[in-house]
Amino acid sequence: MKADYPVIRMFSMNTKNGMDKGGTLEVEAGLWVDHREAFVVVLSGTREETKRIPSNVEKQLRRAGDPAIGRFEYEEVPADDSRERAYTGYLARYYDEIIAHLRDARSILIFGPGEAKGELKKRFEKERPGAHIVTMETSDKMTEPQIVAHVRHHFDLDAARQRT
Repeated sequence: MKADYPVIRMFSMNTKNGMDKGGTLEVEAGLWVDHREAFVVVLSGTREETKRIPSNVEKQLRRAGDPAIGRFEYEEVPADDSRERAYTGYLARYYDEIIAHLRDARSILIFGPGEAKGELKKRFEKERPGAHIVTMETSDKMTEPQIVAHVRHHFDLDAARQRT
């Protein structure tokens, strides 16, 4: 997946999504997420919106300066706990940005490799206790069209199960 710039696309499509029993538009969302980036797909009626969200998180926070110049200075190397706190803070802001894009979704599919999906689910449940997360799945790296197709397929199957 490219990380050059954010992508937002909206277009009409034929899906089973639509009005819920109360007459309001049902919003469903799926996202592929890891610690480097997230790709969000929001389905609402006949609309589809996609957005790439980079994390801007660096796992190994580096000390300032050129290590080849000068001698090693103990004070310039941050302690492990301060690096971990900084990393956790970056992730928290990243997850909050993702959650902001999912605020209207009633049903959510979270998938991707690694631990990020579980961390996001915990944060989402803490921030939005009434939200409904449909499922979490482990998946490898996917292209944008594969992610969109996976989300559509998941919610089309879910809608078909509810009709029967």
